[in-house]
Amino acid sequence: MSYDTVVFDNDGVLVGRTSFDVLRDATEETFGLFDVTDPDPDHVDDMTIGATPEQVGVVCEHYDIDPDIFWRTRDRRLSLAQQEEARAGRKTFYDDLHVLQDLEVEMGIVSSNQQETVDFLLDHFDVPVEFGAAYGREATIESLDRRKPNPHYLERALADLEADADSALFIGDNESDITAAERAGMDSAFIRRPHRRNWELNVWPTWIIEELEDLHQICN
Repeated sequence: MSYDTVVFDNDGVLVGRTSFDVLRDATEETFGLFDVTDPDPDHVDDMTIGATPEQVGVVCEHYDIDPDIFWRTRDRRLSLAQQEEARAGRKTFYDDLHVLQDLEVEMGIVSSNQQETVDFLLDHFDVPVEFGAAYGREATIESLDRRKPNPHYLERALADLEADADSALFIGDNESDITAAERAGMDSAFIRRPHRRNWELNVWPTWIIEELEDLHQICN
């Protein structure tokens, strides 16, 4: 099989992941901006990772906060926290990113992180790779339902790249990435970055790779 388009998840694939503690602190700061100085720790955890629209509604009702304003503020605070991590050198692109320069395919990014964060990282690090599409989430509650495994952003990226799903490959480090690719009609590759070395998969990617260099054998 050969591919003319490769789309990448961002965090954990192209760029290092952000510490959960950093994200949680930013979420707790968000509550403080709404004068909630002692939020339930479970509520903070729920709003840090994997929040659903329903959870946002329940938590905001509990503290009598407008959910749309809260979520926009939360996304902004978490994006700023990740930007600071990048400036401090604690969140950087993986060392093998440069090998993509010789990959003769169209390339894109689809992340469940904020669009603001994706844009900042690409600009801040002056990435030496041309990505024809780079999607993150909008800072809205509705965007939570569009995250992978929903193929929404993958399909938008393919449209921007004028690519056919049957000749495109999606690279991810989560099971939701593999499922999203399948729902979009794409092949997938699961990359075993250090945080996924011994991860037991419950999905079936088309490929399993150890590093980005492996894509030269898959795509050419």
